[in-house]
Amino acid sequence: MNAQTILLILLGVTLIFGLGVVLLNRRSASRHPTSPPVSRPVDEPTATAPPTVLSTREQTAATTVDVEPEAEPEPQAEPVTRPSFRERMARTATAMAGAFGGVRARGGITVDTWEDLEEALLKADVGVGVTDALLDGLRSRVKTKEIESADALLVALQSEMSGRLAGADRTLHLETVPDGHVNVWLFVGVNGVGKTTTIGKVAAQQAALGRSVVLAAGDTFRAAAAEQLGTWAERSGAELVRGNEGGDPSAVIFDGVQRAAAKGSDLVLGDTAGRLQNKSNLMDELRKVRRVAGREPGVVSEVLLVIDATTGQNGLAQAREFAEAAGVTGVVLSKLDGSAKGGIVFAIETELGIPVKLVGLGETIADLVDFDPDEFVAALFGG
Repeated sequence: MNAQTILLILLGVTLIFGLGVVLLNRRSASRHPTSPPVSRPVDEPTATAPPTVLSTREQTAATTVDVEPEAEPEPQAEPVTRPSFRERMARTATAMAGAFGGVRARGGITVDTWEDLEEALLKADVGVGVTDALLDGLRSRVKTKEIESADALLVALQSEMSGRLAGADRTLHLETVPDGHVNVWLFVGVNGVGKTTTIGKVAAQQAALGRSVVLAAGDTFRAAAAEQLGTWAERSGAELVRGNEGGDPSAVIFDGVQRAAAKGSDLVLGDTAGRLQNKSNLMDELRKVRRVAGREPGVVSEVLLVIDATTGQNGLAQAREFAEAAGVTGVVLSKLDGSAKGGIVFAIETELGIPVKLVGLGETIADLVDFDPDEFVAALFGG
């Protein structure tokens, strides 16, 4: 085979191979067509994922970074409501309402009218002496035709009762004392009248007024008195001074005054014994306490006698004895709510000339209130 023949064979093979490649490319293109290229402006950004849509709350959270949440306002304490005499003396008013209703039902003023009024006043514990004085004055006004109807008589009685309680000084006194001295309020009364509880309530009220208070546990003869007073001291933020059980009450009061003066406190509230071996010893002890409390740097500006309103006319005898021994300047009438009658107020103020300054109308601190004679008398008449 010459060279010319070999060359022709190679050309034929090359042509056959080329035709095969062309046919293969056409078949592939028919199965997978390609899209023409899209022209794009130079500044157009390439496609990105679709934006996420946020809710209003999420948008706020996303834009509020490192911002302290606004503090919620602190809840305000409920205002302390002063109890009313009418509400707390409802039982007494109900008992007297029957007698007053009988007086009104008659219309005119008869012998029975005076008997009904006398019975009502004695049931309220006004006392025989005050009752007679009140009714005698009204009889004279009826006789002169100044009062002619039952309704007018009851109005006049209420006015007379309020008038007998008017004009008294019911202020709790704090004297202006020299530097290094301190006011002292002593509390006296027999055991069981609520004396220590009254001291605790007064301490809390005075502390709420911004005054610094020292409590002197001078009732050393009653085991629980100092512990009870200590509880009140914790509640009111007052300081407690106490002695040994059965110790000298005067010494405890003296230590309390000295402590208060050294600290620059405003007020000492002194508890005192309510029971000793006999009444004579008790009164002698109270005289001694009164003297010691008034020694420098102490200035005794109040001696408050605590009386249980439920004791009735027995409270008058207590007031007379304590007033003589301790120089009582005012009365705290406890337990006036409930079944207490409270008419003892008239006997104390009329016969002894001692003003009622505070009254207890319940168990809480807010239930120890200033005595309001007009409101008290109105409560007796159910008004």
